[in-house]
Amino acid sequence: MARNDRFSLFSDFNCPFCYALHERLHNINLLTRCDWQGVQHAPYLPRPMKVWQGTLAAELRHEVEMVRRLSPELPLELPAGKPNTGHAIALAAEQIDRDREAGMTLVRAIYRAFWWEGRDISDPRVLVELARDDAPGTHSGNGQRIAGKWSSAWEATGQYRVPMIVAPDGNQLVGCVPTEMIVDFFAANSVDHKGNGRGHHE
Repeated sequence: MARNDRFSLFSDFNCPFCYALHERLHNINLLTRCDWQGVQHAPYLPRPMKVWQGTLAAELRHEVEMVRRLSPELPLELPAGKPNTGHAIALAAEQIDRDREAGMTLVRAIYRAFWWEGRDISDPRVLVELARDDAPGTHSGNGQRIAGKWSSAWEATGQYRVPMIVAPDGNQLVGCVPTEMIVDFFAANSVDHKGNGRGHHE
């Protein structure tokens, strides 16, 4: 597919809505039309992951319950907290840069390791296992550089929210929205839509 028909998908591993949207795009065969770009919407989170208590734990439970209502078929467990995702994003960036298909397989594995199993994906040992690699790509520095470009592109949207899909012409779809809205957004903003690809989404 031509590069000018690529959609940007800004997402963070520790966001349940990002996980749900990722699975939804995968299931309706639209993920292949997206350039996944991991961003940290909460870069201040510590490594290793800490157990959340009190208000933070209640907010996390609320988010998970909301996603369960939106996608009751989605495997989703309540994790103990939220991990820092900087290393995971950089590793995914490195892998995608080397081999997109393998990189996207890793992205899905990282989502599932956290939201299915509650594993601390800020732990380099977990990432090595998921990548099946003795030397994670984050060590080369290339992943960090790519992740930095992704972060700058995300900030340039002015939204600072995830998940978010940005069409080739800049139109945005924010949040984990119903499947019908996703399909309509891709149809309205594709380059072959009515011959010019200038659809608009509200």
